[in-house]
Amino acid sequence: MVRAMLEERALRERLLSQAAGLAAGCRKCEIGAQRRNNVYGEGDPCASLMVIGEGPGETEDLLGRPFVGRAGQLLDKMLAAIGFAREDVYICNTVKCRPTVPGPRGPKNRAPDPLEMANCRPFLDEQIDIIRPRIILALGAPAAKSFLGRDFQITKMRGRWYEGPAGIPLMVTFHPAYVLRQTGGELTAVKRMVWADLKAVRTKIDEVLEPPAKTPEQASLF
Repeated sequence: MVRAMLEERALRERLLSQAAGLAAGCRKCEIGAQRRNNVYGEGDPCASLMVIGEGPGETEDLLGRPFVGRAGQLLDKMLAAIGFAREDVYICNTVKCRPTVPGPRGPKNRAPDPLEMANCRPFLDEQIDIIRPRIILALGAPAAKSFLGRDFQITKMRGRWYEGPAGIPLMVTFHPAYVLRQTGGELTAVKRMVWADLKAVRTKIDEVLEPPAKTPEQASLF
């Protein structure tokens, strides 16, 4: 049993490495020629939870790793609040190259456009097929729309369970970068909604994994 699990993990790691190499060579979009690094994804190849954001930012582009800037630090806290270390999950984005617009002090982050997400979707689908997560957590409206359609409205439609690729349960919550932009009462309200979404993810995972984990406490978030 243990040997079979180790062999399966090694196989998935090899498949993901091969796929990452192909993604690194992709130049279908202009951002493929503009970025420093292709940010394919990282984490446990046998993860029960897969976290999918919209696209790499400046720090991610520089380091070639997803969610390692301020938003990534907050994501780590969010995951820890429901009992997951970063290395326990698999983290990636809908696009693997940093989308930017010109700014007065250099390129600025922007959401990926529909063509960029469509061009990169085969890489994302392959990741999902290899990892076969039990739950998908989509962070932010662009990631949600990539699965649920362009009419998805995150403020009205987050916090529900949807059917994701291959029938995998899909939850949508606000992107950590959005949370960081909030202040005052809006920050409090957004934190409360994100926490409710995270608890729903933990509960759903406990339904499909044994043994069930201890119910998390809100004080451990943020």
